[in-house]
Amino acid sequence: MSGGESHWTLHDYQRMAQRTTSPYTPAVHRLTISALGLAGESGEVVEHIKKFAGHGHPLDRDRIVNELGDVLWYVADIAACIGVSLDDVAKMNVDKLAKRYPDGFTTTASMERRDDRGGS
Repeated sequence: MSGGESHWTLHDYQRMAQRTTSPYTPAVHRLTISALGLAGESGEVVEHIKKFAGHGHPLDRDRIVNELGDVLWYVADIAACIGVSLDDVAKMNVDKLAKRYPDGFTTTASMERRDDRGGS
């Protein structure tokens, strides 16, 4: 896909992101590195929002978008390490949310929901 095209799928993104992973790192180590990277990059997003909400700093939208891109890269790599596409991750999440909130989100539905697996 060329840079000029505007329609990207999650699969396209994951494929392009995988071009920047190390082919020399064993999958188990890549999984660990990417999980730690995800935590670190998520922390950077949270830290910026904390400083905005709690310390009066200006909200830097571009910085957040940049950090979210890093979060997405690590999510894509973790999915690749376990042999799943981002398209599948997104589809499974939408299906889960449709079951959880068939009529859309409500506070009542959120408070009354029961998860089979105990996850969030």
